[in-house]
Amino acid sequence: MDTMSQPIRYLLLISADEEREPDIADGDGLRRFHAWMADLERRGVLRAHEGLYPSRTATTVRVRDGDVLRTDGPFMETKDQIGGFALIECADLDEAVEIASGHPAARFGQVEIRPVR
Repeated sequence: MDTMSQPIRYLLLISADEEREPDIADGDGLRRFHAWMADLERRGVLRAHEGLYPSRTATTVRVRDGDVLRTDGPFMETKDQIGGFALIECADLDEAVEIASGHPAARFGQVEIRPVR
């Protein structure tokens, strides 16, 4: 079996400054998002997509010396927080980059691409 021609799954971690959320929720940003989703569905590459509640609703768990440490909110101190994710299946990293660059949040945040094992 030739695995080189098999599609590759990538996780897109979509993040931005949560205070900029209105930038994507306004009419133009929402239209761009719906167009992006429709394109992924038309191409048949979208496997999952979910938005997340704001980072203030997060719970972070770490285990240190056998103790479970639970923290409200995100562990990392940063302006940019993960707001959602998409799981795509496409030909290669170049196609994944092209897809990620079309997400409206890439205009003011970023989309991290990771291959799925």
